[in-house]
Amino acid sequence: MAEEVKLYGTWASPFSRRIELALKLKSVPYEYFEEDLSNKSPELLKYNPVHKKVPVLVHKGKPIAESQVILEYIDETWKNNPILPQDPYQRATARFWAKFIDEKILTTGSKVKFLAGKEREDVIEEFVQQLKFLEGELSGKDFFGGDSIGFVDIVANIIAFWVPVTQEVLGFEAFTQEKYPVLFNWIEKIQEIDVVKECRPPRDKHLAYIKARIEGLKSASK
Repeated sequence: MAEEVKLYGTWASPFSRRIELALKLKSVPYEYFEEDLSNKSPELLKYNPVHKKVPVLVHKGKPIAESQVILEYIDETWKNNPILPQDPYQRATARFWAKFIDEKILTTGSKVKFLAGKEREDVIEEFVQQLKFLEGELSGKDFFGGDSIGFVDIVANIIAFWVPVTQEVLGFEAFTQEKYPVLFNWIEKIQEIDVVKECRPPRDKHLAYIKARIEGLKSASK
């Protein structure tokens, strides 16, 4: 392969899937390696010795880790179909919301599975408020990127496809169409994009995976 692009990931990882989506949006050919995170390959450990996790992009033998870092690298390396805005302020704003999704929304949402009672209710309320901030940023636009899918849309894919499955397994309804009509309208639009559909885990398989993972976490915490 001329570009020598390799991606180490896992099918159920939203972080891996966002890299696949960016590569497909830019029509970059790549070789994909599915990792078993319970038995990590020597290549993964070699290419990402610090975090030892996916995704890792290897371009011309040089590894890049951490999904948002990889997304920026892809955008700077392959200039067609840019995913980050050219305007410096808009670029900074896109980075802000992408970090907000990963560092606030996902961090808060991940706490729910470990809590019960009042603690759980408080975390869900915090999660709800954070989603409202995100919905406010999207208001009046088809995509976070404006007229077409961009950096924040790619990162927010986790909210479109991973959050609904997880809340279904956990048995709460914080993220609903009634509460977030703008975000759900956005989900409908991105689902119409072929490459987005290609990078979405099969729902039934995904549901079973999340159930098994959460049951495993609960057993481990007892």
